[in-house]
Amino acid sequence: MYYKIALSNVKKSFKDYAIYFLTLSFAVCIFYSFNSIEAQKAFIELGKSQNKIMQSMMSIIDIVSVFVSIILGCLIIYANNFLIKKRKKEFGIYFTLGMPKKKISIILFMETFLVGILSLVAGLAIGIFISQGLSAFTIKMFQIDMSAYKFVFSIKALIKTSLYFAIIFILVIIFNSFMISKYKLIDMINASRKNEEMKIKKNAVSFIIFILGIAFIATECYLVKITGRDMQSKNLKIAAALAIISIFLIFYGLSGLCINLIKKNRKVYFKNLNIFVARQIYSKINTNFISMSIICIMLSLTVIVLSTGLSFKQILENSLRENTSFDASARMYIDNKTPVKSIEDAFKKMNVTFKDNVECRYLNVYGLNTPVEDIIGKYADDKKDVSDYKYTPAIRISDYNNMQKLRGEKTIDLKDNQVIVTSNHGTMSSAADKMVNSGDSIILRNEKFTIANKEVMHELYYTALVNYNYFTLIVPDKLADGCDVIESVVNMEYKGDKEKTEEEYVKLLRDITLSRNSYKLDGVYISGDTRERVIESNKGFYTTLLFVGVYLGIIFLLASAAVLALQQLSEASDSSERYVSLKRIGASKSMINKSIFIQILIYFIFPLILSIVHSVIAILYISDYLNSFGKGYILPSALFTAGVIILIYGGYFYVTYNGYKAVVKGYNHN
Repeated sequence: MYYKIALSNVKKSFKDYAIYFLTLSFAVCIFYSFNSIEAQKAFIELGKSQNKIMQSMMSIIDIVSVFVSIILGCLIIYANNFLIKKRKKEFGIYFTLGMPKKKISIILFMETFLVGILSLVAGLAIGIFISQGLSAFTIKMFQIDMSAYKFVFSIKALIKTSLYFAIIFILVIIFNSFMISKYKLIDMINASRKNEEMKIKKNAVSFIIFILGIAFIATECYLVKITGRDMQSKNLKIAAALAIISIFLIFYGLSGLCINLIKKNRKVYFKNLNIFVARQIYSKINTNFISMSIICIMLSLTVIVLSTGLSFKQILENSLRENTSFDASARMYIDNKTPVKSIEDAFKKMNVTFKDNVECRYLNVYGLNTPVEDIIGKYADDKKDVSDYKYTPAIRISDYNNMQKLRGEKTIDLKDNQVIVTSNHGTMSSAADKMVNSGDSIILRNEKFTIANKEVMHELYYTALVNYNYFTLIVPDKLADGCDVIESVVNMEYKGDKEKTEEEYVKLLRDITLSRNSYKLDGVYISGDTRERVIESNKGFYTTLLFVGVYLGIIFLLASAAVLALQQLSEASDSSERYVSLKRIGASKSMINKSIFIQILIYFIFPLILSIVHSVIAILYISDYLNSFGKGYILPSALFTAGVIILIYGGYFYVTYNGYKAVVKGYNHN
């Protein structure tokens, strides 16, 4: 009997369950998709090191999935609470007819079970297809041959998804039983008659609070601007705190300010149903300003994570092309305390010898006694970027041409009064571009030199994991005479069986870097990388970063849109009698629908607009910081983020609008 009642309730309340069902299905789909990536057969083609990267990425996704499940659990309980509150009167009737609360809980359990099973099946069905696209995207990220791609179904992801959501539904059932046991009969019967008291804040108070929020945003912008690229600065922490506080202040002051401003404009206030819409919006923002502020913060995080995550990936990809000029490289930093003054001498003391399977070239970087700031300071946007360099790194043209020959490129002719400017560091490179374009000459060791290149050479003179060429000059050999060596490098190109040689030199460079075995020399530190290791490490890092960012971003967006939708649908149930009254006094269907549309649009758009304001401030700062590691473009990331927001946020807006109209229409028919 109880099963039939539960099934009948689900069918009868299908429209009420629409948002709940959509949220559950979407959550299951996302959860399954991201946890099923490793099942793709194409990943068998990965090498050993890439397999480790893939395993590390899945381990991180496993950890993030626990956090995601907590967010989804809270969201589902919140959505379930909306349904219970909406059906208080129905439960009161059951209770009046003699049904004990325990039996009502059983009916709710069955309803939750039915909706949960349907959502799980629908979400998995969609997730299976979404996961194929996600797998194809991952294959592209790891640069695997697409011919190895297969349509797959992950049993492991299915079990994991089912288990996590089973735990969530158990918590929902416990929550339902607790809520039913807490309700009193009088509250259930009179649930639809309870109206919240609306106290309109004074205009002056609302205005002051709102302006204070705007002032906090202005202060946030100022602090971010003066901070520069110091990610450890206290200014950034203060700016983040001000951003959060400003959101709460603006939403708290916004409702009272808007209604008071609209009331002053009588033409607008008394036009159509604006007086009704204004009070509806005020009532909900005034009541839910805390939840709307939290939603705004989540939306800000979504926009920031999605936009900067993709931009960071692009910067690293561009950096890879510049940072992997040679098959392998080793480098040694040198100061006054270093016992040997070149990497070649260090290798001799370590008894490191290179076989015939590699061709080597040595290169020294000299420190000219002219500070970088004296050369490029006037072209830099921020003097802090160049003030730390007390000397100017320089490479002899003969050493540079040897490197060119090693990588099979043309050598460069350089006159005795010329230098070449190189930099692949974003901020320094920008200043260097200005210097090169200016046509100015520079003074080095009391001699005047002109710049030979028309554009800055964005390259690194060795293979490395991180972008290190901040600013280096290629100079005539005689200019470096008598200068101290500050860095010494050896570059290698493989010959013959490259795969076998790669394995040999990966081990050698690792042993040298870790000072293993006989490769230990007091006061000397040498680090080395191979092209393959650099590429694989970068791909693994930015792929993991991107996946986690997209995963969390979509979950935050889903949660934000779902909470806004549920709040509006809850408001629809509470305000149904008001719409009946509007119809009785002559309001047409189109006027009522328009008022519903405006109300929901404003309710959805306010948090989004404010989140975009804060996101733009953060994105501009992060983008500028990331550009110090290489040039990237935010537009593709911004377009992708906009597309995701339109799809999910816009989809929830559309469903909420139609759901709201259905609730009002259903009440009118009753």
